[in-house]
Amino acid sequence: MADITIQNLTKYYGDRLILSGLNFDIQPGEKVAILGPNGAGKTTLLHIIAGRLPYDDGHVSIGAGRTVGVIDQMPVYDPAATVEDVLRTAFARAHEVRAAMDELEAQMEQHPDNDSLLHRYGALQQKLDALGGYDHDFEVDKVCNGLEIPRAQRTQLFSQLSGGEKTRVNLARIILEQTDILLLDEPTNHLDLDAVRWLGDYLETYTGTVVTVSHDRYFLDQCCDRIIEIHDTTCEFYAGSYSYYAEERERRYEQRMAEHENQMAELKRLETTARKMHEHGTEKLAKRAASIEKRIARMKVTDRPKKDKKMSVSFGDPNYETEDVLKVRGITKSYDGRRILQDVTFNVHNGERVAILGDNGAGKTTLLRIILGDETADEGVIKKGQGLRPAYLPQQVHFANEGRNLIDTLIYDKNVTMQTARNRLGAFRFSGEDQLKIVRTLSGGEKSRLRLCELMYDPLNMLVLDEPTNHLDLMSREWIEEAVEAFTGTLLFVSHDRYFVSRFATRIIYLENGTYTDFTGNYEAFLAYRERQKAEQAASTVVETPKKAEKQEKPKPKGGTKNIAKKVAVLEREISQLEERMSALENEMAACGADAGKLMELMHERDDAEAQLMDKMAQWEELAAQIE
Repeated sequence: MADITIQNLTKYYGDRLILSGLNFDIQPGEKVAILGPNGAGKTTLLHIIAGRLPYDDGHVSIGAGRTVGVIDQMPVYDPAATVEDVLRTAFARAHEVRAAMDELEAQMEQHPDNDSLLHRYGALQQKLDALGGYDHDFEVDKVCNGLEIPRAQRTQLFSQLSGGEKTRVNLARIILEQTDILLLDEPTNHLDLDAVRWLGDYLETYTGTVVTVSHDRYFLDQCCDRIIEIHDTTCEFYAGSYSYYAEERERRYEQRMAEHENQMAELKRLETTARKMHEHGTEKLAKRAASIEKRIARMKVTDRPKKDKKMSVSFGDPNYETEDVLKVRGITKSYDGRRILQDVTFNVHNGERVAILGDNGAGKTTLLRIILGDETADEGVIKKGQGLRPAYLPQQVHFANEGRNLIDTLIYDKNVTMQTARNRLGAFRFSGEDQLKIVRTLSGGEKSRLRLCELMYDPLNMLVLDEPTNHLDLMSREWIEEAVEAFTGTLLFVSHDRYFVSRFATRIIYLENGTYTDFTGNYEAFLAYRERQKAEQAASTVVETPKKAEKQEKPKPKGGTKNIAKKVAVLEREISQLEERMSALENEMAACGADAGKLMELMHERDDAEAQLMDKMAQWEELAAQIE
């Protein structure tokens, strides 16, 4: 029996049709993602499944006895309730079972020979075991550690948390409830990269049914095995992960386009044949022409499939040649006695693409604002390269006058002609009536795109982005990424979008507990580096260091430094070979840009080679230090 059954579901908002005749089942244990542009009806569908919204026609049912948890459903708690109290409400069913068992125990003392009571007690014991038994402390600690809910926060009042913190605690509560069906609406929005990875790992092994609305492509790949795409009030199904969906959607588009063009060609051929027969003027040919025209009238030609245009824009000042565009020296910053940043020092070189990463509250946005001059550091200085012209795209984009339409906004903000404004908007996929929209009516993604449209025609040489894809649908994310891809200058950004970080970062500044790590390499190589660090730390805690009465000299390696020097020479050859291999792979990638399959294969090879290179470099540094 299906966990969720949807039959002929139809939903209106006023006179606007949102969902039309949807039909599908979701089986126990399936991991399903609902995709589609903003406004397509994804969250509406999720709320209908949860029983929180009425619908106009059709039938929606949940499997008998199946429990449902909704991540964005924020229950009302007592103002005195702490975070720990909220988390413990997840075990309400277990407490009810325990209370029923206590009652039975009292009855069994009075009627020790009653087999019926004993049988009911055994059934309740099995139910309690299924709900996690008596001790829930381990489960609470495990989930809180994974979602990075610190122990100190668990004693705080739930009512005093921020919106993001409440969402995180609520997610933990629902996970602890062990419901049969999880409905998740943008579960990764308020999570940092490590917490998103933990949630993906958890859902990957979760035995229940998951239905999620999310725009995090890595998250969808990790824990979804089926896609339901909502578009034009109907839905289409894809039996695979997000990566499969992206390829299959393109294949289906090409197939529909071929069918449409074949139908149009056949229609044109028949019309030409009928016209020529009429031109000959014989009665016999006229009858044949009439027969062909009847056939034409019966023909059904599919609509030409729609596809979004690619952005036709490139920007950035290619003539800017200053080597060090940014020097960050000794930046230190505290809030209310808490040290957020401590002696942060690094250079940013021309053309680099630097990601500033770290947990929530680590100081990422603070560091960006200090670099931009919007905030003052307690200590340290920021030195900008001569002629540096940075532009900033914040999380929430605002315009001075949001009552203007898009054309007037560009005319007033950038002092351009109406035709120039129209041309620039068209290059950023604002065409026709879209250009007459009032700015305040735009979505978050459209506002970000409009601000980029303003920025990109300035002679920029550095782009600073703070969560550029946050709260954007997949289409808007792709638009923003295309614009960033076209930028030829230096990129400095904060993001929790793993796909965005993997696509653009060539260097990672990772902030943690007031300190920082400066890592050169892509995101995958950085993750491998962190895993090696954790493994080394774990190994060092296992080996007990014997106590020494006095400082002893380190034993010299056998053979002096000769053997170490030989190892260094071997490593240097291997490093050189890996660098040559990476260069060859990049040349191959440039040569086969039209072959997506081959390109992906080469990208994986390059990433593997880069990870090996980082590992060899780390070994080389360690041996070089020993020689010194």
